[in-house]
Amino acid sequence: MPIGLRLCSARMSRTQIELRHLRCFLAIADEGNLTRAAARLHLTQPAVSRTLAALEKHLGVRLVDRTTHHLALTPEGRTFRDRATTAVAAFDAAVDPAPLATRPLRLGHAWSAFGPYTTPLLRRWQREHPETPLELLRIDDRTAGLLRGEVDAALLRGPVDLPGVATEPLLTEPRVAAVPADSPLAERASLTLADLADRTAVLNAVSGTTTLALWPSPTRPRTTLTVANTDDWLAAIAAGRGIGVSSASTATLHPHPGVTYLPLRDAPPLPVLLAWREGARHPATGALGEVARAIVRES
Repeated sequence: MPIGLRLCSARMSRTQIELRHLRCFLAIADEGNLTRAAARLHLTQPAVSRTLAALEKHLGVRLVDRTTHHLALTPEGRTFRDRATTAVAAFDAAVDPAPLATRPLRLGHAWSAFGPYTTPLLRRWQREHPETPLELLRIDDRTAGLLRGEVDAALLRGPVDLPGVATEPLLTEPRVAAVPADSPLAERASLTLADLADRTAVLNAVSGTTTLALWPSPTRPRTTLTVANTDDWLAAIAAGRGIGVSSASTATLHPHPGVTYLPLRDAPPLPVLLAWREGARHPATGALGEVARAIVRES
């Protein structure tokens, strides 16, 4: 039977579901469109549609909301995507022919890496562990590519409670407000959450850590503007479309002539965590955590 037909067979029992079926669903989830998913898999759209329908029938839940032109995952679909991603990533790591002792350690981050400690971390790692290259990758994703298997470990901010993901705290960072440089707020020495209540909150819904839940309900901004990455977040604030809240590292690593960063006195600090997938841990992950903690401690 041709591989395309086996990949997207509609006749699946519990024992027939294989890794290729998970890859097919993940392509649909990533592309948000059956036609693009089919092109990515080198299959026909009907074959991909049959796979999705068969998978939903097997699981007994709807995985994709088809009410819009752009497909969106249901809550059950998002849960299944995380499980499928973890399973595929673990398989790929297990069959990787590269020797584990020599393959690079891919470290993901969503926007601010290790803050002011980023350069010391890279330099010290190269000096102390030259046998294992450290690759720093910025990936606009809530786990910086960790769940998708694009990285071996990730520097994440904020609470992380995901199945199959282990974390280790490294430090905490204060939060800052980001306001347009020509705003009256930019003339202040510091701000509070209440000072931002009557402004539009610009929220990075893909990789950001700030939500409206940060504000107490009486002083919560009434309007929001959603963006998909740090660059768009900065552009929106600089254009006067709203204000933002982020970690202090953002001010250090992402200066912008149109944005002024100010201390936010009453916002809780953000934890910075080293995260990795359970069961697929790179052998150098532990050493990376030791180097990171040593740099923070010495500074």
